[in-house]
Amino acid sequence: MLDWSQCSAVERVPGKVSGAWVFKGTRVPVQALFENLEGGATVDQFLAWFPGVTREQAIAALKFAELSLEITSA
Repeated sequence: MLDWSQCSAVERVPGKVSGAWVFKGTRVPVQALFENLEGGATVDQFLAWFPGVTREQAIAALKFAELSLEITSA
């Protein structure tokens, strides 16, 4: 399981979106990014569908997930 507290692009606020990890300043769960990508969407499509999320935030979340894969496989 990822420790999303180490990713600067996201936050978890008790009572906000049931305590899910969301992109900072939004109510968009980080999980929505991965679900949409798994469903075949592009990052550009995701950003169009969730305009509160910045490209920088989406890329930061993806890079964080990628780095965690490298750490666990080492």
